[in-house]
Amino acid sequence: MIKKNIFIGVLVGLIANAIGLIIVSTLLGQGDDFLTVIKNAAKEGFLGKLISLGAILNLVAFFIFIRKKQDYKARGVLLITILVAIFTFFFKML
Repeated sequence: MIKKNIFIGVLVGLIANAIGLIIVSTLLGQGDDFLTVIKNAAKEGFLGKLISLGAILNLVAFFIFIRKKQDYKARGVLLITILVAIFTFFFKML
C-alpha cells in the first residue's frame, strides 16, 4: 500500500511537471508551438530553467496531498521534484 501511494505521487508529480512545462512554454513561447519552444530553449541554453519553472505545479500537488494527509503520495511528488532539480543541475553542467 505504501509503495502504491508513493508511485501514485510520482505519477502525479510527472504529470504536474509536464503540464507545468506546457503552460510555461505556451506563456513564454510568444505564439510558437511547444516543440519549437523546447528546441529553441535547448539551443539557447535555458531548457533547464524552463523545466524548473514547469515544476512549480508540483508544489500545488504536494500541498494538496499534505492537506489531505496523504503523506506517501506527497513523498512521491517530492521525489520527482528532487529528481527534476538534479536533472536540471546536471543538464546545466553539460
